[in-house]
Amino acid sequence: MPQSTSSPTVAPPNSVAASTTAPTLGFSTLEHTVSAAELDLSGALPAWLSGSLLRTGPAKFELGGQHMRHWFDGLAMLHRFTIAGGAVSYGNRFLESRSYRAARERGRMAYGEFATDPCRSLFKRVQTLFSPAGLPDNANINVTKLGERYIAMTETPLPVQFDPRTLQAAQVRPYEVPGQLSTAHPHADQASGAMLNYAAKLGPRSSYRFFEVAANGERAGTAKPRVIGSLPVREPAYMHSFGLTERFFVLAEFPLVVNPLALALSGRPYIENYRWKPERGTRFALLDRASGEAVKGFQTDACFAFHHVNAYEDGGEVIVDVCAYPDAGIIEDLYLERLRAGKPVTPATLTRFRLRRADRSVTTERLADADVELPRINYRRCNERPYRYVCGNGSGPSGWIERIVKVDVSDGATLSWSEPGCYPGEPVFVARPDGEREDDGVLLSVVLDAAAGTSLLLALDAADLSELARARVPHHVPFSFHGAFFRS
Repeated sequence: MPQSTSSPTVAPPNSVAASTTAPTLGFSTLEHTVSAAELDLSGALPAWLSGSLLRTGPAKFELGGQHMRHWFDGLAMLHRFTIAGGAVSYGNRFLESRSYRAARERGRMAYGEFATDPCRSLFKRVQTLFSPAGLPDNANINVTKLGERYIAMTETPLPVQFDPRTLQAAQVRPYEVPGQLSTAHPHADQASGAMLNYAAKLGPRSSYRFFEVAANGERAGTAKPRVIGSLPVREPAYMHSFGLTERFFVLAEFPLVVNPLALALSGRPYIENYRWKPERGTRFALLDRASGEAVKGFQTDACFAFHHVNAYEDGGEVIVDVCAYPDAGIIEDLYLERLRAGKPVTPATLTRFRLRRADRSVTTERLADADVELPRINYRRCNERPYRYVCGNGSGPSGWIERIVKVDVSDGATLSWSEPGCYPGEPVFVARPDGEREDDGVLLSVVLDAAAGTSLLLALDAADLSELARARVPHHVPFSFHGAFFRS
């Protein structure tokens, strides 16, 4: 197992005590912001590595006397690590979304989040369901790029555009979404660069919709989506991501479902309206990217997943790889009260589903003994196609994420990186320009160093997970979800 050399302790800012234990520290509010600070760097970065790692994630968990209840609820903060000439600079800023601005002005929550909801009248709850005006835009899950626009995303249909240099939010919606729910994990059309995504349209006749937004759409206004295909649904399932092959959208319906009216009428926070119905099993549907026609009828045992890893076609089969859980209990695991108490989180299993189109049969296999979550692949080279390697995070003795793992899906062989007292985030793969191997590149991960009370940017060789360099941040970075590297 590759291990890092020790690095000097750096005192944290006054707002965070160095004695705070991890992983608790990763779930504490960060108020400290930096516009542009050059970081102390140990080791050496590849000369070809030039650009910015942009990340979003929850960073504020208290508003006046209110406390966020779930990890997914914290107000979003953007983080920028810029690499140039072998040096690393850092900046961070709260994402000035409508949700954030309203909370700052009122000193309390104004919009409901994943599992935390302000007291609202029945009228307001109904308005939220049927009008974007009542939906939050706290884009704390992922960042992506549409043409020349940089976008922060969450699961509502309100992405937030921002400036990648200043991290300042633009007060214009980059595109419309044809529904009330969406994902923060869009795909890119390899040929056109268009954004491909999913939305759930809720109402008396709910439906799943797959849509496309052109990369060269309106630059100063809101781009219009093109709906490619639609599937009617009575009780929509919770979906955090979806799969894509060269021919199909891959829809995985895990049996965590909701009655749309309950979202408006129950008075409960969003996710607490969903019900686990394992008798439904897990259902798959394939939607043709050209015609919009659906191939349905694939069903297997109940499970749950946030993240698709990859999907591709293999003769008469469609291969779908996900990070699977036995049930939706992982959502309960991620309530802040449990996380701060140090209760272990259910690990995810790297699972392959083979969908046989001829008879609609589904076979399942586990691809590795190691648990894997927050998965990343060599996307540009391998998405929609057969692939060999996936990198992600794995749990440790604390019951929280303590490792970076790399799995060879051809034989289940695993490499991992870990260091005592360190808690790494999602490893973002950056391919070496003109690299011949699938894993020729660098992994970038934001790691919490519990002993120092601060975080660091870690760079690993993606081939063997040996350490290349690390750059120390002057404060802790709360645990986040996703980010992307954008070349200079």
